[in-house]
Amino acid sequence: MLRWCLAEGWAPLVEVPLPDGRRADVLAIRPDGGLVILEVKSGARDYLGDAKWRDYAAWCDAFLFAVDLDFPEALLPAEAGLLVAAGHEAALRRAPAERPLASARRRALTLRLARLAATRLAEAADPEGAAERRAALRLA
Repeated sequence: MLRWCLAEGWAPLVEVPLPDGRRADVLAIRPDGGLVILEVKSGARDYLGDAKWRDYAAWCDAFLFAVDLDFPEALLPAEAGLLVAAGHEAALRRAPAERPLASARRRALTLRLARLAATRLAEAADPEGAAERRAALRLA
């Protein structure tokens, strides 16, 4: 799924905390600046037991489910996009409905995404410093 995003020219980031306390499985920024959330579902039980995905529409221009080949696609709502993955391969089965975010919200989310990505890169480059920072935050 991430390879598919990159092949599309999108910049994906996994496990992105959203302002409402939810966490997007993947938040990607497209070349046009649009924000897309991909919700990964491992199977029908995962989908049926989790309705929080409905809250994600407030935080993206487009929303997609990412599922495997065996997923019962009829369960998924028609307005959501559908990405079907098998191993490292993925194909867009259904394009998502576009619901443009307000420009101020898009700007704030883009800044959040950029800061999170930059922080993760810095922590990967200096894991010892990241561990010291986390330890200091726990003591504060």
